[in-house]
Amino acid sequence: MTSIANQYGTPDLKAYLDQQERKSFLRFLACGSVDDGKSTLIGRLLLETKSLYEDQIVSLTSDSKRHGTANGELDYALLLDGLEAEREQGITIDVAYRFFSTAQRKFIVADTPGHEEYTRNMATGASTADLAVVLVDARQGILTQTKRHTYIAALLGIRHVILAVNKMDLIGYDQAGFRTIASAYDQFVEGLGSESICTVPVSARVGDNIVERSAHTPWYLGKTLLEQLDTVSIDPAVESRPFRFPVQLVVRPDLDFRGFAGQVASGKITVGDALVVAKSGRSSRLKQIVTKDGLREEAREGDAVTLVLDDEIDVSRGNILVSPDSRPHVADQFQAHLIWFDHSPMIPGRSYILRTETDTVSVSITNLKYELNINTLAHDAAKSLPMNGIGVCNLSLSNSIVFDAYRENRTTGSFILLDRFTNATVGAGLIDFPLRRASNIHLQSTSLAKKQRSEMKAQKPSILWFTGLSGSGKSTIANRVESILHAKGRHTYLLDGDNVRHGLNRDLGFTQEDRVENIRRVAEVAKLMVDAGLIVLVAFISPFAAERRLARDLMEDGEFLEVFIDTPIEECARRDPKGLYKKARAGEIKNFTGINSPYEPPAEPDIHVQTLNRDIDDMALQIVEFLTKRG
Repeated sequence: MTSIANQYGTPDLKAYLDQQERKSFLRFLACGSVDDGKSTLIGRLLLETKSLYEDQIVSLTSDSKRHGTANGELDYALLLDGLEAEREQGITIDVAYRFFSTAQRKFIVADTPGHEEYTRNMATGASTADLAVVLVDARQGILTQTKRHTYIAALLGIRHVILAVNKMDLIGYDQAGFRTIASAYDQFVEGLGSESICTVPVSARVGDNIVERSAHTPWYLGKTLLEQLDTVSIDPAVESRPFRFPVQLVVRPDLDFRGFAGQVASGKITVGDALVVAKSGRSSRLKQIVTKDGLREEAREGDAVTLVLDDEIDVSRGNILVSPDSRPHVADQFQAHLIWFDHSPMIPGRSYILRTETDTVSVSITNLKYELNINTLAHDAAKSLPMNGIGVCNLSLSNSIVFDAYRENRTTGSFILLDRFTNATVGAGLIDFPLRRASNIHLQSTSLAKKQRSEMKAQKPSILWFTGLSGSGKSTIANRVESILHAKGRHTYLLDGDNVRHGLNRDLGFTQEDRVENIRRVAEVAKLMVDAGLIVLVAFISPFAAERRLARDLMEDGEFLEVFIDTPIEECARRDPKGLYKKARAGEIKNFTGINSPYEPPAEPDIHVQTLNRDIDDMALQIVEFLTKRG
């Protein structure tokens, strides 16, 4: 790196640090479709702004010979693509952050992947950015992934965009081609709410219009890319926004000190100001602001501080301290924009884990209002959301959480969704507004509870959830188990899949979405029956592990018993009197479990019944004996 003395004309380190401190700061990301040159562009910026050390340049020279794709020249992309898999494939997989500065401004740039499979990483990079540099290959023009990244950037609150039409050298610096791309992009982004959009013809590999104006594009009279980055006007942190302080840690080093550590998410606070705990509504005043450098009178957005209150009120990790005049929403239902990352589609009714800055709760998507058509921005009707799909949904939570609308606060208005089994991140959401439809509906307390009803019947209420392939023997075995229990004086009820589809679920088909809703309804009915003190036998194929988990989670511990009726599919087909397996294999029946629709067998069922060469009474007694032993 160029020395401080050479770059600034003085060897005074303090003067250099003071100058750096006074510079404005900009976070931006480079995004766009795969192979549009994002990593190469950032590498060129690092080189041209003298942000590389000499050993980095030596290493780049060596790496370019081994892994480079620039025909023996320096491959600037290797400065960002550090993973071995990235270098082998010549693609970006993970988000790479780099710092550089000019005489006017400091920058942190996020190099994000262009492949659809890694859209989640692009969203991560965009979540903290103020500006997006969207790259387009001049030979390819505007692609679907270009549009997807542009829309996600706008959705995440980025209002400043630079469209870098890259690889102009490969189309002979054709002005007409550049204008065509610029016009198509302007047409697409119309209505996305961008404050500034500028288009620059560049060649990241050659360096055209990156830092210095190129002689190859005399027809372009605008600023270079770096000039645009240096001069774009970005609003500073808005101090007029309501104060939000998520508590990350309760600091209690001794009996005389109790503080709440965290980072100010928005607004500002001064010693003496009133504060409210968002969920409980308990109020106090700010006594002290403690930092590593001592006490302060004021804290602003982005500051990491410890707050000490006048009163000993109940505040724990996960609470949010807020301004009493502008409180956030506290609700268990809201509408949100959802970006889906998982290979398995998002299906309404399925249960996930929702995690915000401060809360972790169970959640289900109650309604998918529409999926966004990324090419036309039209709102398309949909029953599920595929990988990389963007939609608007209603969500219902197991408990109320504290939140703001995302457009008002990025930190308290966003969330992620986790798979209940793998804990993988399957989606990210931006909250639009709370749903108040059920604010006048409350749980009605009753004089009798489950305990009294079950004591009257002298039994422990529970669910025996029979799952297995069609023809495995679920209904037959469940019916025999109920007969034995009835003979023993137990109070039971059998919910059979075919019978329920003649009434409660007669409106549902056999698509994946309808199967999920089928199980959700039955699980809710079974829960009511357990509350009545009954032993409920549920005989449904219930092919998806997530829905069986949803049913289990509705019950109290020990009430749900999963019974896996394990019969090989060949035996099920042999037993089939209606010939459904034969028709399914011939393509005459769609969405038939085990043939053209998946069945996810239980990994650890409470009762595992293997049916081959066994008598019906023997299998039924196995289940009854298990139920009897557990009490």
